[in-house]
Amino acid sequence: MMSKQDFHGLIEALTARIAGRPLDAQLQQWLNSEYGSQTEGYRQLKQACIDGVAQGWLCEREGGGIRYGRVFKAEDALQRFSVDVVDMQDIAGPHHRHPGGEIDLIMPLEGEATFDGHPAGWCVYGPGTAHYPTVAQGRALVLYLLPEGQIEFTRGAPPKPAA
Repeated sequence: MMSKQDFHGLIEALTARIAGRPLDAQLQQWLNSEYGSQTEGYRQLKQACIDGVAQGWLCEREGGGIRYGRVFKAEDALQRFSVDVVDMQDIAGPHHRHPGGEIDLIMPLEGEATFDGHPAGWCVYGPGTAHYPTVAQGRALVLYLLPEGQIEFTRGAPPKPAA
């Protein structure tokens, strides 16, 4: 089982490699090439998240059918990224905006789970983007890296479809 300290080391190594890069499509492509779902780095991060949930130091809160939690605040060792992990199954979360952007690692656990239509791997949102984070077709853990920990919740959960 991976400890919280070991997990911090994995994130520290990752953020050292992405420090100073623009949060854009090129970064998403690079992450999927270097840390994509077929790589050892991806497998280590996914197993660390699974272990963290099992040990109770990840996704320790629950609300609206989503388990979540901030595991590390933005700090210099993590290149000023905060780290959050959510556990979602066939649900859309509350609308939010990313002032500095958002880097997401999608880790399906059940079914062919996608996050905002993206399969296992990485999705990068640039500064100023916003969305309802949505997991469909199963259950997934999603790791969020937020520059300076910045996130602005702008609306509640998405409206229910009309019957």
